[in-house]
Amino acid sequence: MNVTVFDYGAGNLHSLAKALERVGASVRVETDARRALDGAALVLPGVGAFGAAAERLSSGRDVMRAALANGLPALGVCLGMQLLMDGSDEGEGAGLGLIPGRVRMIEAKRRPHMGWNDVEFDVEFKDVEFKDVESTVVESADAERAAAPGPRTPISKDLLAYFAHSYVCEPRDSGCVRAWSTHESDRFPAVVSMARTTGVQFHPEKSGPGGLALLAAWLQDVRSPRAKS
Repeated sequence: MNVTVFDYGAGNLHSLAKALERVGASVRVETDARRALDGAALVLPGVGAFGAAAERLSSGRDVMRAALANGLPALGVCLGMQLLMDGSDEGEGAGLGLIPGRVRMIEAKRRPHMGWNDVEFDVEFKDVEFKDVESTVVESADAERAAAPGPRTPISKDLLAYFAHSYVCEPRDSGCVRAWSTHESDRFPAVVSMARTTGVQFHPEKSGPGGLALLAAWLQDVRSPRAKS
């Protein structure tokens, strides 16, 4: 599976690319928004500021939004998820607007929110999107990953994931939210989905076997007949 990671100046890009390769993806990094759409799937990575990323995205925003709306499979990670929205309180510039709504600062005394937290999946999303994928054993994983410590917990159960963020997405319609997480008293979307695009607020590449399982499940879903229909 050929996956293109769009490099718009975000950090942690190479860690995410390596994690995707570990679960079977052939990864290409692209700095041009239009050429980033040439692969079988697109990944928007994510450590950085919304305004700077939106500026880098601006020249290809319309064509990328159209490609995602028309069914190009995509995964947005942290800042990449936030770029799916219309805009952000963090900085100027427009997001892709694939998911109507805005990015706001997290309502908590402790900011940024950094560390491990539960991701509570919606039942429908568990049963349909990430069906039957286990956290440490997938066909495309290498021997090192297969030998990783920890229980073989199905991805269909709630996930413990690593977060590092001060801003969260606030969609106008919560129907696109597939999983939630809570920091202090603030409950916010942890996973969103629209068309063939999924956004995750946490970092699967830093979330151990469960995070790798999620990436493997996403690739499996991209390959599925349902994804191509």
